[in-house]
Amino acid sequence: MRKLENRIVETLKPATKLALKGRRPDETFGFVNVPPFRGSTVVYPDAESCLAHKNRYTYGRRGNPTSEALEELWNELEGAAGTVICPSGASAVTTAMLSALKSGDHVLVVDSVYRPTRNFCENHLRRFGVETTYYDPMIGAGIEALVKPNTRVIMMESPGSQTFEVQDVPAIVAVAKKHGIVTMIDNTYATGLLFRPLDFGVDVSINAATKYPSGHSDVLIGLVAANEAHLPALKATHGDLGIYLGPDDVFLTLRGLRTMNIRMREQGVNALHVAKALESRKGVKRVLHPALPSCPGHEFFKRDFKGPSGMFSIILDVMSDKQVAAFLNNLGLFGMGYSWGGFESLAVPFDCTPFRTATTYAPGGRGIRFSIGLEDPEDLIADLDRGLAAMHEAG
Repeated sequence: MRKLENRIVETLKPATKLALKGRRPDETFGFVNVPPFRGSTVVYPDAESCLAHKNRYTYGRRGNPTSEALEELWNELEGAAGTVICPSGASAVTTAMLSALKSGDHVLVVDSVYRPTRNFCENHLRRFGVETTYYDPMIGAGIEALVKPNTRVIMMESPGSQTFEVQDVPAIVAVAKKHGIVTMIDNTYATGLLFRPLDFGVDVSINAATKYPSGHSDVLIGLVAANEAHLPALKATHGDLGIYLGPDDVFLTLRGLRTMNIRMREQGVNALHVAKALESRKGVKRVLHPALPSCPGHEFFKRDFKGPSGMFSIILDVMSDKQVAAFLNNLGLFGMGYSWGGFESLAVPFDCTPFRTATTYAPGGRGIRFSIGLEDPEDLIADLDRGLAAMHEAG
């Protein structure tokens, strides 16, 4: 594979970069994929380089050719100055937040945030003397009213991972820059293919790469990409916490990324097709999909995103556990599991009522979140119709 000039690489589309970046045939004897490099100790060629810590790799935990290839590819996709690899999406969130917070600080967190992020704020940041205020995902520039002198971080997630509100990210970033606040976003729904937060001024983009990047429900991994200003703090925190992920999982994620463009495109089309079909079904009170005009923040989705991924939710027009169980138990093509982004379709119940604090969650029915996979959408719709029929019979 001949080396392309930098000016050509800069013009390549994301799909091409996913197939190209991070490959090093000149270092891997011509093999297409960088293999898993397993090792802890790295030996130096001479005393001078050892004393000066001058080596491409210094210790297994600090990186190897496999992790470096993944970081290079992710940097291209996110438009980042650098990326760190974590052993899960939750670890990516906590590493990012710890890189910018200290005792006495205040953080603003969107009320629709991933539940483990909220747990970290309540159970650990609070214990360390960091105060958290949750804000309405639709607040936009109004977030300025919540800023305190000690506010150091604004943590966003857009769309929300259960209720799918889309935030006005540029408006929030403008307020943050005015006050010198670090902005972070959980970008797992979109990845850098569909939304590039750093292009909108966000400092740190977080991804549970367990989902779409790995794509096959067999890897746990998190990726945190940062701009040049925040990268030193992120790398220092990541190193000091001793965070590391084994090369086999890194390799599998690299392999998954090569096909992520076509998987996400197909899953996005399938999910929107299923969501539109469910809008007219008896027993479905509401469909929560950011590409539908009825979804809060849809105008921001149209403005900022390149398209939808495979996630959305519905509100069933029922309240009883018996009816929800009947719906789920009669789905033959949907697994019930608390993840998403793999090749298979999943359905899980959810209820935000117990923990929402900045907004009132009262949908008037029971919530189900779907991750749509690569099955034929007509088969999925027929399966959902069977579930809905069973739900009505159980009532």
